[in-house]
Amino acid sequence: MTRGGRDKDRTGEPERRCIATREVKPTSTMVRFVVSPEGEIVPDLLGKLPGRGLWLTPSPKGFGLAAKKGAFARAAKAQVTVPEDLAKRVEAGLADRVIHLISLARKAGASVAGFEKVKDWLAKDQAEVLLQASDGSERGKTKLRAPRGKGSLITCLTADELGLAFGREHVIHAALAGGGLTKRVVDEAAKLSSMRDDNDGGTARRKGTKTR
Repeated sequence: MTRGGRDKDRTGEPERRCIATREVKPTSTMVRFVVSPEGEIVPDLLGKLPGRGLWLTPSPKGFGLAAKKGAFARAAKAQVTVPEDLAKRVEAGLADRVIHLISLARKAGASVAGFEKVKDWLAKDQAEVLLQASDGSERGKTKLRAPRGKGSLITCLTADELGLAFGREHVIHAALAGGGLTKRVVDEAAKLSSMRDDNDGGTARRKGTKTR
């Protein structure tokens, strides 16, 4: 246990303190920002940009608190420019990231799309994650059950966005097999789901509904 009374992380995953909520969380659940040479706050979704990292919980609440508290300037210990559309940039970037990772999984043979193919994978326990479009028919989506386990259902992408991942006009149902790519999809989709929680209903688990 740490000095603050919090259980020590034993997974080996690095943790950082959110500049807005002040909570300490695994970096896989947060978004890193850096200050550009021009003094502007820039999202670093891949975690590769040079400079001191400023970590924020990706949610409307997190961005709201950051703006209210002047958290970016305080954490950077300098005057900085925070773009008015920073939250929208992060949401769009995360969506692109999730789509790209699903596309990579598809090319690696670790993902399928279409009701019948997904149903077959689920029946054979080949699927580790079920993806369903946020704007798809609720009746149709209830006909498929997500595998058991945390992060096994992702619904933060629209049918058009899922379609981009599979090179189609739109996709309602898709599935991912297990593996490293799938874990990355789950991590990035959780951030996107959090970002969309209060603005478009594209969450991984809709309020007032059950996944089973």
